[in-house]
Amino acid sequence: MVEVFISMEKQKHMTHPTYNFKKLILAGGTMFSMLAVPMAVNTVTGLDLGVISAAQAAEDGGSKKGSANKGGAKKGSANKGGQGKGGSSNKILRAPVDTEEDSDRPAWAGVKGGKAGGGGKPGGAGTKKGDLFGDMVILLRDSNGVPILTSTGLVQVIAYYYPEGSTTLVPLKDASGNLVVIPYNAEGDLLPTVTVDGKTYDVVGAEVDLGRLSVARAPEKVLSHSLDEALTKLTATGVVIGLDAAGRLTVNGVAIDSPLENLALYDAYMTGTLPSTLALPTGFNPASLLAAAADKTGNITVDTVVYMNSILGINNLSSSTYYNFDTYNYDRATTWSSVTTQVLVLQPDGSYKTETVNIYDTLFNSTNWVDPTPAVGDAGADDFAAAADDYLTVIQFIHDNAVR
Repeated sequence: MVEVFISMEKQKHMTHPTYNFKKLILAGGTMFSMLAVPMAVNTVTGLDLGVISAAQAAEDGGSKKGSANKGGAKKGSANKGGQGKGGSSNKILRAPVDTEEDSDRPAWAGVKGGKAGGGGKPGGAGTKKGDLFGDMVILLRDSNGVPILTSTGLVQVIAYYYPEGSTTLVPLKDASGNLVVIPYNAEGDLLPTVTVDGKTYDVVGAEVDLGRLSVARAPEKVLSHSLDEALTKLTATGVVIGLDAAGRLTVNGVAIDSPLENLALYDAYMTGTLPSTLALPTGFNPASLLAAAADKTGNITVDTVVYMNSILGINNLSSSTYYNFDTYNYDRATTWSSVTTQVLVLQPDGSYKTETVNIYDTLFNSTNWVDPTPAVGDAGADDFAAAADDYLTVIQFIHDNAVR
């Protein structure tokens, strides 16, 4: 086994907002009203808490620190450094690639740090897909990713706090290990404190940071143009469509690595609008499209997936219709155990040598992903999120260490 430390800073990209609002407005203008409902029970009971999103991979790792809500925890600096996956050590394969090599910034966004055509609203900007007007926070969700509401129709925000002496935001649990949700006051605001097992904690909600996936909120013509570009490649006469080692679609051996094109393909696949004549290769997984559109140093969680599907219109919130993941099943071992790729491995003398490594062994320490929701079946939104996050891990690994 090649002992490596993947040069990734895959921190949980979640911050927390200041809470002083009475409704959470989601994609498409749908809102969950936060009515005057004092919550008598702080601890969630009677639920399979494993379904509370793969975002709860952050349960033990915490999330990025930001400003606290009123009356909440003291503000401090963010945790620095990242953490890899599997049983990686402190060796590196290859020095991190300069971020300037990664041309992910869409042309319509202008030049970073300057106006250069990026100032103001682009001409003919057109309609945006699902404007998001509220904070996107980690919620209690069922196995399909749908928010689990209170008896009065309120979303349940998971409580996060800063342990004493720590600058890492972590979810609050009771003595039995059950996650705690933030109660509302009589005015419908989330309370800044919660008492669990006789101890009072300053609490906040953890916000999901979509990173560059936020481009989904761009004018609709942006993704439409990107879809046209991708389909032009995929449907050209005589092309051979395949998959690279990271699961991305390839055309004549060249990966479609544009984040915008992958996001557009993801949208089209999930809405069933890809051309019926487009034959996708054996082993294709739609989770790879979302991964190829996301920040390489980020994470994809159930909350990420559901919010993205709402923004794109894959979920129809006006009719409370969510994408059905009931038949989606992910098995890490089956997906990755036979996949290999050539990378540059750092040698003791400081040089690099091309070696073939096994993805399952190198990145995941030959450890399969365990479904946290076995009580509700093997399939679900957590499977899709776990798959997408694994694809993202592999994409970054190959990006940083590929033979060039």
